Parts: sequence; C-alpha cells; structure tokens
Amino acid sequence: MGAHCIRHTELPHTSKLFADYLYDFERAAKYYDHRPFGLESFRQSASAIHYPDDRRAALAAAMERLNPGSPLLEKLATPGTVAVLTGQQVGLLSGPAYTLYKALAAVKLAAHLAAHGVPAVPIFWLATEDHDLAEINHVWLFDSGQHPFSVQADGENKLQMPVGNLEAGSLPPEPLNGNLHEFPFGGAVAAMIADAYRPGRTYGEAFRQLLRSLMGPMEILFVDPLDPAIRQIAAPFLERAVLKAATLKQQVIARSEELVGSGYHAQVHVEPDTSFFFLLRDGRRLTLHEKDGEFAAVDTHFTAAGLAADATHLSPNALLRPVTQDWIFPTVAYIGGPAELAYMAQSQVLYHTLLGRMPVVVPRAGFTLLDNRAVKLMERYGVTLPDAFHGSQHLHDHIARALIPPTLMDSYRQTRASVQQELDRLQTDLAAFDPTLVAALKKSCAKILYQLSKNERKIARETIRRDERATAAAAYLSDLLFPQKHLQERFYSIVPFLARHGVDLVSRIYENVQLDCPDHQLLTV
Repeated sequence: MGAHCIRHTELPHTSKLFADYLYDFERAAKYYDHRPFGLESFRQSASAIHYPDDRRAALAAAMERLNPGSPLLEKLATPGTVAVLTGQQVGLLSGPAYTLYKALAAVKLAAHLAAHGVPAVPIFWLATEDHDLAEINHVWLFDSGQHPFSVQADGENKLQMPVGNLEAGSLPPEPLNGNLHEFPFGGAVAAMIADAYRPGRTYGEAFRQLLRSLMGPMEILFVDPLDPAIRQIAAPFLERAVLKAATLKQQVIARSEELVGSGYHAQVHVEPDTSFFFLLRDGRRLTLHEKDGEFAAVDTHFTAAGLAADATHLSPNALLRPVTQDWIFPTVAYIGGPAELAYMAQSQVLYHTLLGRMPVVVPRAGFTLLDNRAVKLMERYGVTLPDAFHGSQHLHDHIARALIPPTLMDSYRQTRASVQQELDRLQTDLAAFDPTLVAALKKSCAKILYQLSKNERKIARETIRRDERATAAAAYLSDLLFPQKHLQERFYSIVPFLARHGVDLVSRIYENVQLDCPDHQLLTV
C-alpha cells in the first residue's frame, strides 16, 4: 500500500477558512481555542476539563445499553479520562466513506493520547435526531466495472420525524447483492449488511451495527442522543441555554458578521427569529422560532422559562449540538470535516458562554482510494487527481493528447508557432501602414489561432474514439476519482471498496491515518 499527500487547497470547493485553519492557523486562530495539531494542544484542552464525578457515573451507566461489556466503558467511568468525539448522520450502509475515516481517526487519536499520558476513549455520536430522511435513505456504490449506481431503502418517509427511530425497511436485492457478488469479497460484505439491516431495525440501529462490524477489533463507543438517559444528562445544559438564548443569538450573529468581514463564511445563517432548539413532540422534531423571549413551533408557544422546564424534549441545532456534546462528555477533541470545522468557528462564542472551554477541533482523515489498475492508468497517461476535477471530458482529452503521435503534435506546435510569428509580423507592418486596421486584424488572428487549437482538440477526441481501451480508461478513472463531480470519499460508501479489496482494508486504512498531517491522501490499496 502506497500513500501520496495532496493539499486541500488543490481539492475543489475548499473554503478559505478550512485552508487557513490547516495551513496558516494564525489567520484563523481567534475563532478556535487550540491548534489542531501537536500533543501540547490536547494536553491544554484536557487540563481545562472539570468534569463532575456524578455526571461521569450517570454517563457510563447510560451508555451501557449500546455498548454492553465494552472495556472502554470502564475506562470512561474512571475520573480523569477524556473523550475523543466524532459523529455522523446515520446514513444507509454507513453513509459516505468518510464516515469510517472519522471513526478510525478517533480511535487512533485516543490511542495516541493514551500512549502519551492522557487517558482517552473514542466515541461516535450517532446523529439520530436529524429529520431529513432524504439525505440518508440512499447510498452510492459501484459495480466491478466502476460504474456508479444508487441503492435506496424503501422505508416510509415520515415528515419531521428523527431518522434514527425510523425503520430502514428492506434493501433491494438487486442491484445491491448482484453487484457486490461480482467482487472477490462481496459475499462476506453482503452478509455483514444483511446482519445489520435485519427486518424491523431502525436506521440508527442498522448503522451502528454495520459500523461496529466494519471496525472489527477496533473498539469505539456509540452514543445515541435520542436515548432518554442521555437526554436526561443533557437537560440541565439545555435548560441553561434556553434561558440565555437571546444573549447567545446576538453573540452568534456578531460572530457570523465578524467571520464574513474577515473574508470567511458563516456556515449557518442565523436570523432574528432563529433559535438553537428543536422540540421533540409526538415523535416529530419541530423547528422552534424565538422572538422577544417567546418560542413558537407550529401552534405551540412557550415562554423561555416554560421551554426550559421541558428541556428533556429539546434537541440542539447544528451550532449548539457540539457544545451539548461536550457538556455530556469530557471532550478533549472533536474530529470533523470542513463544514463541522466552520460550525465550530461560529459555536466558539457558545462554548465560552455556556461551557467555559472548547476542545481541539481536529480535521478528519481524508482519502481517495486507488486500485492497481487506476495507478497504472494514471502513470501511463500522466493523470493526476486534480486532472479529474475538471470533469470527465477534460480527462478524456488529457488521455487523448497522450495518445497522439509525438510527430503530429510537434508538427502542430511548429505550425502554430510559425503562424503566430507571421501574424505578429503582419500586425507590425499593418500598424505602420494604418493603425486603424490593426484591431480587425487582431480579431482575425485570434480566429485563425482558435481554429488551429480547435483542430488539435478534434484530433485528440478522434484519437480517443478510435482507442476503446483509452475510452474505458478515462471512464474508469473519472468514476473512481471524481464520480459525478464529487470527491470519492463524499460520494461512495466504503462498502464496494471492502467488497473489492477485503474487509481487512479497514485496518490498512487505519495504519495510514496520519494525526499530524493536514493533507488529503491518495492511497493505493
């Protein structure tokens, strides 16, 4: 297995905030409490945690239901132990591949801290409270020819219900199982999926079971925020947040304006009637709006005091959720992606007001997985990962140019250079004769050069059409590296990679999680 690093600034859609956080931290430092790398950051974060013993005991007892017999629970129950948190929506078949990368990074960071005198356990927050079923009820896989296809569960779409409690329904036997069995290890992976997605299981339960199976011997604790015992622990914090809601909102609005004024972006748009809470009622998750200390959801109205008294039925929004997590847990670090990192820049003001501390925000591990065929094709045609970011046609043209006979390309270059030289001489002579005619000539010259380039592109496209192997290579690389104009890790589930390369691929990826490396990795498996 070989790895090659690529800076996030070479990846599409990397925000300025994320780039500065990784590569020029001083520019973004005011929005975070700790540097993202280096043991000293984690030690400083751990020293700021003052976590009461009664909450620790209640938490360990509450987590027993999802983590029976886990040795990590006993460690978590020990005073002084801190938590490395990560999390994700409970997407079908574990969601996008980066879900697994997050979990592996949490396990590795916790082990690293423990080895250096900071006792830590990894914890995965199951985002079961989210109510957008359309985001998680489908997943993208690929077949043995690297052709993408989508699978969707047939569970009922119930408006505004937390997805974690919805039954996942059945998975279509075709194309899921049929395509998986085309791979050497597809049978084992299909059996793992069948075990996780048993009839009657919810999205939350099936997701947890599959991710636990994928992790194998690598232990990680799971927490479900819909668990009544967890909600009971969070209630005092949410109660206090409700009573401070007006102040908190003004702080976040001011922070959002500050971020934009600094050339960054505000990940979450906060308006005057925004609240940081949803109301869990009758199985639904209702949006709450706040104005002048009053909260409203549909036809229900609350005073701040009345809502605070009902805190066990509250669910935090994206900005308050991380702070809530870190009230529930003694969190030393949170591992997240670019969007979560941006949330944290806004949430810092909430951390300071409600918690008095903020964990280290660690960028998750990121990978593009390459098989041997992809590596050979990239080497043969001189293709790099960024070449794939310009679309499949660009990649086709790139490969086509590599197939054009060098003598033909030399002839084209020489002709273009000669024509350019003669046209320049003509413009000089014409300017001496009548300068008013130069503009028209320049337009004509541009058209001539354009036609030469157009013919060159036509030859390139014709070459690739004549070479079926090259056409297949371009399609294969495009669908693997940047499927439907998305990063691989954001588009595909990890499932087809395991079916192709074996479940032990998980441990091989774990070996390549680099805690001090800010870059994305191209990993040959």
